[in-house]
Amino acid sequence: MNSANNFRCGYVAIIGRPNVGKSTLLNHILGVKLSITSRKPQTTRHQILGIKTSASSQFIYVDTPGMHSGGKKAINRYMNKAASSVIYDVDVLLFVVQAMVWTDEDQMVLDKLKDLDKPVILVVNKVDTVKEKEALFPFLQKLNDKFDFKLIMPVSAMKGDNVKQLEQAIAELLPENPPYYDEDDFTDRSSKFLVAELIREKLVRELGDELPYQSTVEIESYKEEEKITRIHAAILVETKGQKAIIIGSKGGRLKSIGTKARIEMEELLGQKVFLQLWVKVKAGWSDDEAALRSLGYINDD
Repeated sequence: MNSANNFRCGYVAIIGRPNVGKSTLLNHILGVKLSITSRKPQTTRHQILGIKTSASSQFIYVDTPGMHSGGKKAINRYMNKAASSVIYDVDVLLFVVQAMVWTDEDQMVLDKLKDLDKPVILVVNKVDTVKEKEALFPFLQKLNDKFDFKLIMPVSAMKGDNVKQLEQAIAELLPENPPYYDEDDFTDRSSKFLVAELIREKLVRELGDELPYQSTVEIESYKEEEKITRIHAAILVETKGQKAIIIGSKGGRLKSIGTKARIEMEELLGQKVFLQLWVKVKAGWSDDEAALRSLGYINDD
């Protein structure tokens, strides 16, 4: 399997409703934090491309925003469109669900797969949280009856249980192709994009349920120098009240977000980072297609 003739390379979509652990799974597979994670649903807003190359295979993973019902703003429509469109352009689909949970949104995702002629692996995540293990098999059997899955794989993305076995199963389903990317590449995303996502993750984690859903991060300036990278970034919100929540008492919350983001940026970029972070009010950005386009949410290609 190591000869150039039978090298396997292809695209693998990670799909599912929000908050089932898609980004955690991708990060564990890659061994690097690429997709941001939190307990808050709909943390991932963009399609993230993650690349992993072995001696015999190259996996090109697409982590998608969680498919969800409801939400009429332009950003909600974008996220559902981004997640739905990718299923037609990949070689293998990983449909991620949470162990012992099946919702209407899970069913909505499954309904989109009904007419696809490509392999679907059902990834049942968070099995480590199931206290009564004997209840797991009937649950898996119930899911097996819903669709002709190529494989059902119980995993714990957080702990890494069964993730290697999942990767082996995916490799066998990839088409024979030469690698599309260099073996050292782990994403097609720019450093500028990744640092914006790091800030957004810290924002989500710091504020939890207080986080205004209508918030995003815009990198206004990104300059790489020999020994330091200088980054000026703005957190965009829609109201002055939301701005006050993020800044916090005496600016303490914003400072905490910036410090935690900078530490991870230095790890990611391998050098010192100067980060200047502030909060701006931009009313209506999440329902303004021009604003979403300028922030990179909408791609017209």
